[in-house]
Amino acid sequence: MLKKIIALRKQSNFRKYFANTSWILGERISRMGVSLFVGIYVARYLGPERFGLLSYASSFVGIFVALATLGLDEVVVRELVKTPEQRERILGTSFLLKLVGTLLMWAAILVAIPFTENDSQTNILIIIIAFGVLFQAFNVIDLSFQADVKSKYVVHAQFVQLIISSIVKIILVFNEAPLIWFASVFFLDAIVLALGLVFTYLHNSNKIFSWKWSYETSKNLLHDSWPLIFAGIVVSVYMKIDQLMIKEMLGAKEVGLYAAAVKLSEAWYFIPMAIASSLYPAIINARIFQKEVYYQKIQNLFDLMVWIAVSIALPTTFLSTLIVEFLYGKEYLGSSSVLIIHIWTGVFVFLGVASSKYLLAENFIKKTFYRTFIGALLNIIMNYYLIRIIGIEGAAISTLFSHFFAAYLYDFFDKDLRNMFIFKTKSLFFYRLYAK
Repeated sequence: MLKKIIALRKQSNFRKYFANTSWILGERISRMGVSLFVGIYVARYLGPERFGLLSYASSFVGIFVALATLGLDEVVVRELVKTPEQRERILGTSFLLKLVGTLLMWAAILVAIPFTENDSQTNILIIIIAFGVLFQAFNVIDLSFQADVKSKYVVHAQFVQLIISSIVKIILVFNEAPLIWFASVFFLDAIVLALGLVFTYLHNSNKIFSWKWSYETSKNLLHDSWPLIFAGIVVSVYMKIDQLMIKEMLGAKEVGLYAAAVKLSEAWYFIPMAIASSLYPAIINARIFQKEVYYQKIQNLFDLMVWIAVSIALPTTFLSTLIVEFLYGKEYLGSSSVLIIHIWTGVFVFLGVASSKYLLAENFIKKTFYRTFIGALLNIIMNYYLIRIIGIEGAAISTLFSHFFAAYLYDFFDKDLRNMFIFKTKSLFFYRLYAK
């Protein structure tokens, strides 16, 4: 009887996590398709140089966004899963902390701008995009639904935001709007998503005004999240620094060509984030109650990530020129060589996202910072030399190698993570396929 109950519970949990993952993936696939189509439409209209300026401004702000989130997202989900009775206190505290983090981000941007060679137009683009980050504090509602494995409710709000954003961009292109209006869409996106999340939360019989601030909770959250703040900044640096360095060393047009390839390559990064976020509560529960199952889930997650990433990278490598010409036009053909290299970064990005859940579950949060910092440092150093020697392809090589080191090779040198290195090696070399 007991075995039957356990089997039914497992079946019920599987259905719940599968349904949750399906909702997230469905929204992300829709977003990828619509965003890619509209983004390409915008890129064609703007041309490499203006598209490069917009990408540069977005990347500049992106480097500082980790200050606004304060590394809280995964920690908040973990705490909501562990202590659901503290929900109102956790949500209220994390919401206010994120608002404070946004102020820190603005301050950091204002300090950094004078050290650039940006003209006034570029700085205006940066300021407009940065103001939209204020509304990311409402993301705590998304975290609440993630902890309850009910992401389908958030998908509705995200889909509405996607449709409104896409329509506005198409209207702007149709009316031949100036560049500043396209930067303003970032601000509009943030407002629409925040309103959608609030409506969804209230519609599901939740009460925002019952959220509470707790100094003790803030200390506990920040105690675990502070390494993730620095790790987030470092991640942003080596995800975005290439475009900033290209702008300073080669110019805005080259940023546009590079950004076009990166947009196609990174379009797939929603997949590991959706899968890992949805399965994270199950991994936490397995670690608490079934350690052997826990390790099996980690291995299966790595296997899945590698298979998906390689399935994307292989055809893209052989069809890169056709893809770029068909989507962007001949004006962007210089992007194809970057795409061939950059698409393979996805293998290690997928593994990195999956292993971040392991590090958080094992409370190895500081290690997230260490390995990411070394990866970012490698990326900056390699960018400095390779961009000068071989141009934007050098930036792609730097990005690929730095992710290879941070998401995979680093684990070999850390005795606490060597078992994870073995898991990843089995996945990368398809060891388990031949061992069966």
